[in-house]
Amino acid sequence: MATLGTLLFTWANGKLVGTDAEGNRYYTERKEASGRRTKRWVIYKGKAEASRVAPEWHAWLHYTSDKPLTDVARRDWQKAHVANKTGSPEAYLPPGHDLAGGKRERATGDYEAWRP
Repeated sequence: MATLGTLLFTWANGKLVGTDAEGNRYYTERKEASGRRTKRWVIYKGKAEASRVAPEWHAWLHYTSDKPLTDVARRDWQKAHVANKTGSPEAYLPPGHDLAGGKRERATGDYEAWRP
């Protein structure tokens, strides 16, 4: 959720450019800036998490493209967004990690230790 200051700034100065599939809203300044780039920002639907910016909007948000790439068709090899779970209880823990019990299966013999 956006802060009160961001919502007030957006109400006073923002122009909605579009939304993505998750419901995030992307804005730019109403007035053209002189001597600097026009500001661009996103107001997330729900928790603010930078990894939730859709790829087609990322380039626009970071001034790589002049307009969002929403008219580019998604490829069949492109996967849907998955939230970054690092630091949460759902984070990946490899076998043998202390938080995953600290036990792992014995080596199968396909590994030979290096000897100098």
